Amino acid sequence: MFKNERLISQQQIQWKCLESKTENKRLQYGRFAISPFQRGQASIVGTAIRRALLQEVRGSSITRAKFHKVTIHDVLVNLKEIVLKSDSNDIQEGFLSVTGPKVVTAGDTLLPSCVKIIDNSQYVTTITQPISLYIELKIEKDRGYRIEKPEKYKDGQFVIDAVFMPVQNVNYSIHLFDNGRATQEISFMEIWTNGSLTPHEALSEASKKLIELLNPLLTIIEDGSSFKSKEDSIIIATESTSRQLQFNNTSKLEQTLFETFIDQLELPARAFNCLKRSEIHTIADLLNYSREDLSRIKNFGQKSVDQVSKALWERFGKELPNKKETIT
Repeated sequence: MFKNERLISQQQIQWKCLESKTENKRLQYGRFAISPFQRGQASIVGTAIRRALLQEVRGSSITRAKFHKVTIHDVLVNLKEIVLKSDSNDIQEGFLSVTGPKVVTAGDTLLPSCVKIIDNSQYVTTITQPISLYIELKIEKDRGYRIEKPEKYKDGQFVIDAVFMPVQNVNYSIHLFDNGRATQEISFMEIWTNGSLTPHEALSEASKKLIELLNPLLTIIEDGSSFKSKEDSIIIATESTSRQLQFNNTSKLEQTLFETFIDQLELPARAFNCLKRSEIHTIADLLNYSREDLSRIKNFGQKSVDQVSKALWERFGKELPNKKETIT
């Protein structure tokens, strides 16, 4: 038995693309097989890659808009939906200059050569009068979300809630198989992207990011130092039914909830997408909703409410409030 396990551990893990297709300009799909793993390893790798795909893969988004003369607020909502691909890590500038009457689309936006619009047909607004619309735009490259408080700047600039996530959803499953010597695992991973990069490119970038994050740990020197601070100690309690983070400092926990996105709950795609459409991005946002509030969300049934409640308790030791409350 020991000999068989040693042979398995020496086998190199390989991956293969089983399916790749473009649903439309803003939706690409890829399905991959990754194996062989020893028992238990596929879950470790699958969870890490899924989180890296959703949180570490960088994308580009319009983050500010400055209107000249005419301000159309509906434009702001549609500008943040425009899918972009930038080859630069620097802040870029573009502008939208049109005269009505006209149906304005993403293709009317003028951008530097390093920034590409994925779908020129994306709707922006409709101008029904013979007026001119001129908007200066700022484009940034980052990861995750950036939620801004709605406020108007004195010079006419508006900040825009930015979604930098090119990976829209990730699923993975684990299956056992017998290679004749021992039981091994194979993981099947499905990746959906917004078209700014392929699922293959996303998988490669996420894997590289994981390596970058873990590489410093290979050179740790035991010098007797401690990572535990005097002010805030973090106790990680691992139980068979739950993983709860306990903080000695309550304000520290609240701040963490504000900064932790709902991706960490690893909800099914249906529940996750419903929450995103309702502008629920962080755990703190979610805790503003009771079970009854969530059940009123379109297409969010009782099963989804139960899934959210269970995930909240298992991962953060938090329960949905009985009535709508606000974390301050």
